[in-house]
Amino acid sequence: MCGIAGIVGAMRNNANALDRLLPALAHRGPDDEGRYVDEFAALGQRRLSIIDLAGGHQPLFTADKTLWLVANGEIYNYRELRKDLEARGHRFLTNSDCETILHLYREYGEDCLKHLRGMFAFALWDTEKRVLFAARDHLGQKPFFYSERGGYFSFASEIKSLLAADPSLRELNLEALDQYLALRIIASPRSMFSGVRKLPPGHALVVRPDQPARVWRYWDLHYGPKLTGSEEELTDALEAEVLVALRQHLASDVPVGAFLSGGLDSSLIVALLARHCVPKGFPTFTLSVPHPGYDEAPFARQVAEQFGTDHHEGKLRLNLAESLPTLVWHLDEPSDALALCTFELAQFTRQYVKVVIGGDGGDEIFGGYDRYYGYGYAGLYAKVPAFVRRYGIGPLLNLMPSGRWYKSRSHQMRWLHQMSFLRGGARYSGSLSYFYFDEAARANLLTDASKAALRGFDPEGCIKEPFDRIDAQDLDKMLYADAEVRMPDHPVMITDRMAMAHGLEARSPFMDHRLAEFAARLPCEMKVRGKSLRYLQRKLALRYLPQSLLDRPKQGFASAMPYLLRDEYRRLYNTVLPRSQLVSDGILRAEPMQALVNQHLSGIADHGNRLWLLLNAEVWYVMSIKGVSVADMRTRLAGPA
Repeated sequence: MCGIAGIVGAMRNNANALDRLLPALAHRGPDDEGRYVDEFAALGQRRLSIIDLAGGHQPLFTADKTLWLVANGEIYNYRELRKDLEARGHRFLTNSDCETILHLYREYGEDCLKHLRGMFAFALWDTEKRVLFAARDHLGQKPFFYSERGGYFSFASEIKSLLAADPSLRELNLEALDQYLALRIIASPRSMFSGVRKLPPGHALVVRPDQPARVWRYWDLHYGPKLTGSEEELTDALEAEVLVALRQHLASDVPVGAFLSGGLDSSLIVALLARHCVPKGFPTFTLSVPHPGYDEAPFARQVAEQFGTDHHEGKLRLNLAESLPTLVWHLDEPSDALALCTFELAQFTRQYVKVVIGGDGGDEIFGGYDRYYGYGYAGLYAKVPAFVRRYGIGPLLNLMPSGRWYKSRSHQMRWLHQMSFLRGGARYSGSLSYFYFDEAARANLLTDASKAALRGFDPEGCIKEPFDRIDAQDLDKMLYADAEVRMPDHPVMITDRMAMAHGLEARSPFMDHRLAEFAARLPCEMKVRGKSLRYLQRKLALRYLPQSLLDRPKQGFASAMPYLLRDEYRRLYNTVLPRSQLVSDGILRAEPMQALVNQHLSGIADHGNRLWLLLNAEVWYVMSIKGVSVADMRTRLAGPA
C-alpha cells in the first residue's frame, strides 16, 4: 500500500518532476520513498510497508533492470503466482507481493492481468520497448489518475500530486460538477479537473513517449449463466467463496484488524474471521455516534463480545468547520458526510494497526439498497394509467408535507410516483438523482452560460449506459451499474482516501473480483426477494449471528449526519452559500440556492442532501480551483454567519 507517481516524456526537460509529484503523497506512504529516472520516464513511490518490510523497497525491478515497477495495493494470490513463476525459471529479488507483476508481465505480457487477484494500481516501465504499462484493479479499490499535456503523460495515486507538478491543471470540469450535483459521484474517466482523468476500474493503458495513451477494458462482470442448486447448497458455496477471499486478505507482515459497525457486512466478516481464520483476541474497531437513535456502537459491542475480539470503541468528533477542509483536501473532490465518519474511524484505528478489513461492496454485490426492490414497485405502479397518475394522484401527493427525513413515507411515495414515468436505465439513474438535483432542479440552479456549455451532456448517462448495456434481469442491471460506477466512485473512493490520509491500508474482501463473479451469477431471488435484501448473504449470516441483530433496520454510518449536525449546518449554510464563489464566477445562480436554504431551515422541505452537495462543491471550488489553503478555509468556515 502506498502512493505512486510518474511521468513519461523527454526527461531532460523535466528532470525534477518527482520532486513535485511525490511530496503530496507522503501521507499514503510514510515509511519510505523510492525513485527511478531514465531518459524517457520517471517512476516514484511513497511506501507504507506491509509485506516484506525490509526488502520490498520500490521501484521494483528485474535482475536485468529492463523492467521497473511502482505499485499501490496488495496482490493477495502472490504466493501461488510466485511458486508457479519460479517453476518456470523466474528469479525473484525480493519477497514483495508486487514483484510478481514484473515476472507475470515478462511471462504473459499484457495478459498478466488475467492472473492477478487483489487490489492494485501499478505502472510498469519497459525500458527496451520504451512503453509504460499501467492498470487498475477489477473493481476500482485503488486509484489511478493521469494527465496528458505538453507532450508528457503524468500519473499519480491522487490528483493533488498532479496539481503540484502542473498547477495549470486547476481548471473546473463543468460536466463533472453537473454530474456530482445530479448523482453525488464523478464517474470515471471524468474528474473534477478538466485536464485530469481517472483510469476506470478493470481497465489498463499503454503509453509510449510522444503518443497518447491507449486505454482498454481487461475485465468485466457477467451475470450468467446462473448458478443452480438448493438454497442450502448455494449458502454453502457462498460461505466457501467468502472464506477464500478472507484468508487471502489476511496476508500481511504487520498486525491486521477489522472495522466493526454492527451492521450485516462487518459483523459477518468478523464472525467468519473469528470462527475460521484468526485466533481469539483479533482487534476490532468502531466509533460511537453521539445520538442514541443512530448509534450502532452497542450492536458492534454485542458482536465483539460474542466472538471474543479485542474491541476498541472511539467517539465520533463532530466539528465540520475544522474537518471539512481537511476532508476535501484528501479527497481532491467534493463528497458527502460518509467521508467525515470514515476519516475519524481510520484515524482512531491507525493508533493500533496498519491494516484493517472492512465491509465495502456488500450492498452492491449482494443487493442491499431499498431502491433494488423499489424499482420493481415503480414498474407495478406504472401500470396505473399515466393520466390518472399525472392528474389525479400527483396533485394529491403534492399536498403531503415533505417530511424532515429523506426516507420519510412522503418522500417514498413521491419517489415512486416520479420513477413510474421513467423506464430502464433512466428510471434507475432517476432513482438516485431524485434525492439530489434532478434535471429540473439543475436547470433552475445552473446559469444560462453553464447550461449552454453543458448542452448535449447527460450527467446520468454514466448510470444509464451500463444498465442498458447488459442483457440481464432488472436487478442485475442495477447491481452492474452500481458495481461499475457508483461503488468505485463513491464509497470505495472515500474509504481509500480517508484510510490513506492516516497511512492505514483498508481491505475489502467482498470486493474480491472472484467473489463478485460468483455473486453476479447467483439467481436474482437469492439477492433480493420481495422486500428482503441480500437474501443469501443473510442466510449465511444467520449461521453465525443472532436474528435480532440482522432484523434491525439498516442505518448506515453517515446518513444521519445532516440531521445530527443541524445547528452547525445552519451556520455553515449561512456562512458559505450567500458568498458563493460558484455564484460569483457565473456557474450557479444565487436565488435558487438561497431558496433551498430558506425552505430547509424553516422546515418547509427537506433539502439536507442537496445543501450538503452545494456546501461541499463550494468548499472544493474555493480550495481546489481558487487555491485557498486548508488553514484559510477553516478560518472562513469558523467565521460569523
